[in-house]
Amino acid sequence: MALRHRQGCRQRLAAVALGAALTAGLPGLALLPQSSQAAENVVFVSGAFRRSISVADLVFLAETGQARGLMADVLAVAKQNPAEIGKLLKAELAIPLVLTSRLLNTRLGEAVLARVSQILYPLYAKQVGIQALRAGILNALAKGDGRISAVSFLLAYPVGEMEVNIPALLAVMQKAKSISQLVQFFTDSPLDGLRGDHTPGKVKPSGEAKPAP
Repeated sequence: MALRHRQGCRQRLAAVALGAALTAGLPGLALLPQSSQAAENVVFVSGAFRRSISVADLVFLAETGQARGLMADVLAVAKQNPAEIGKLLKAELAIPLVLTSRLLNTRLGEAVLARVSQILYPLYAKQVGIQALRAGILNALAKGDGRISAVSFLLAYPVGEMEVNIPALLAVMQKAKSISQLVQFFTDSPLDGLRGDHTPGKVKPSGEAKPAP
């Protein structure tokens, strides 16, 4: 029963973080949850390559099912239906704000945020990715009365430009071919070390005893 409860917590944490993902230090970063700023651009970066898509264009896509600007070119090349992508952007996840806040401030929550913040974080300020991610999630849930979507997360993200690390994103997508696998990726290692549910007498695979000579 306890194991099932832990798994449920892990899945809720991953769901919150993934809702955000489908998609120089800042002086006032400690106050991010109270920030009224919203992300203006999502910047996709891979080495020297850099392309920005405005959040306004993503909101337009979610509301109308039609793509414009660079987003239209990207979806055309990828042979993706704009209407379907628009539905994904506005798909909502209902999670209680108070519960989410508590979970994100646990060691387990910090570990999930740390993994997601390797993929998306404030442009030029990767070191504050966890704080910005947490603030964006909680801001979105507060404004959405306990509901969050990719679009509402971006509109609640406390930094003007959010970077998406393309190599890190592709690495995740290569390991996870479905949503369930994606959830498992974000809730498995390195979180295993935080469980504290080791069975007495059970030998870990990496620590298997070698036969005596």
